[in-house]
Order: sequence, then structure tokens, then C-alpha cells
Amino acid sequence: MLIFERLVSVIGPVFLIIAIGYVYGLRQRPDLKTFNHVSLHILGPLLVFTSLAGEDFRLAGNAALVAAGVVVVLVSGLIAWPVARLAKVSPRTFVPPMMFNNCGNMGLPLAVLAFGRAGLAAMVLMLVVSTLLQFTLGSRIVSRHAEWKSLATSPMIIASVLGLACSGLALQLPPALMIGLKMLGDATLPMMLFALGARLNDMTKRGWQLGVLGAVVCPVAGMAGAYLAQFVLRLPPEQFAQLMLFACLPPAVLNYLLAERYQQEPERVASLVLIGNAFAIVFVPLGLTLGLHPV
Repeated sequence: MLIFERLVSVIGPVFLIIAIGYVYGLRQRPDLKTFNHVSLHILGPLLVFTSLAGEDFRLAGNAALVAAGVVVVLVSGLIAWPVARLAKVSPRTFVPPMMFNNCGNMGLPLAVLAFGRAGLAAMVLMLVVSTLLQFTLGSRIVSRHAEWKSLATSPMIIASVLGLACSGLALQLPPALMIGLKMLGDATLPMMLFALGARLNDMTKRGWQLGVLGAVVCPVAGMAGAYLAQFVLRLPPEQFAQLMLFACLPPAVLNYLLAERYQQEPERVASLVLIGNAFAIVFVPLGLTLGLHPV
């Protein structure tokens, strides 16, 4: 009963905000381009920076968790590649969404609700690692002609480097400045969920079979990677629960943006992303349950 109550307290607010965004998007059809731009260039980077530079974040204590996150990403890709071949789908279309999950829009608020501020800092670090891999290895999988030059100038990467530098050097910003930046960064969490709900209105019947396949493969492959990482690294219970939350998340919206940029079947990738996020209502509770009560 206690685990059920905790799951409801963690997942309930997240899916409530997504549902409100869905209903609003159904009636108003908002243009999310401006919000997405602000989130990627201002709010998101501030959230990353304040989480990494905060007093409750310690890089040394999360090193094994980061290594486990890398294992989850790579194992997911190794599992997804033969699945794509069997399904007669281009691996360049199918594999990246299976590797790079929604640890931003959905993972960050879930981490806060499940594990508090320390959980947010850990998930932010996983987001940084996932983003780095997506803009390097992931971009190369999507297209042989992918360019990596923009990586160094990405606001997310700059914020990550500055946050890690402040944490590593034990530098502290003036309280008034840190509070203001944190207030802006924290606004990202509910707005990301709201925008995700509104975006679900774009889901169509076209390509739903592939979307359902991906909705199952992504979290299942991720959780398989998490168990493998736990077998090797022996994470503490709290970190294993955080890892399982990361592993069970659906494909990230960024996969669609990269597919559209390189014209790698963006319609099919959109189906993978949208249906995968809809199925999160099943796999997120499963992942949290397995993480909090490992078998």
C-alpha cells in the first residue's frame, strides 16, 4: 500500500500536468516554437547550471551512477539494432530514439517528486551525459554527415561545463543571484510537461505500429541495461532506483528534431516519440516499482 501511495504521489502530478496540456492543446493548438526556443536556450540551461552548482550536488558521489547511465544508453542501442533489422526498419530511424530517452521533459520532474533535490541533481547529470552522447554518437547514427561543431556552443553544454566547474571548485554564487537563477530554472519543469501534453495532439494513426514497438522496446531495453549496470557496478539502493527511473523513460523529443534536421524519416521518429510518451503511463510506474523494490 505504501509503494502504491508513493507511486501515485510521484506520477500523479506529472500526468495531471500532461493531461492539462493535452486538453489545452486540443482546444487551442498553441505554437510551441517560441517556448521550445526559450526552454533550450534559457530555462533549461539555468536548470542544469543551478542543479549542478547547488550545494546538494557532489560529482564524486554520482560517478558510478553516470557510468551506469552510459551503460543503459549503449545497451539500449545494442538491443534496438537487431530489433530494427527484424522489423525491417532503418536502424538510423529506430535506434537513436531507443537510446536517448525523455530524461528532460519527464525525467526531471519525476526525479524531484521521487527523490527530492538530490534526485534532481543526479537526473540532471544523466541528462548532460545523454545529451553529450546524443550530439556525438547519436548524431552519427542518424546521419553520416552529422556535424558536431555546434555541440561546444550549445547553451545546455555551456551550462553543464560551468555548473560542473562550480561544483568541482566549490565556488558559490551570491545567494540572491543563485535564487533568481534557480527560480527561472525551476519554471522549466512544469512547462516542459505542459508542452509535452500539448504536443501529444500531433499523434496520428500513421506509423502507429512502429510507435507501439518502440514504446515497448525503449523502456524494456533501458531496464535491461540498468540491471546489467547494477550487476557490474553495485550501486547503492537509492542510486539504483534513480537509474531505473532514468532507464524506463520514453524516447526524447530531441530525437525528432535531429531526424528532421537530417531528413531521416522524421514522421516515423515522431510516431516513436509520441506513442512512446503515451505508453509512459505504464512503464514509468513499472520502472519505479522495480527500482524501489528490486527483485
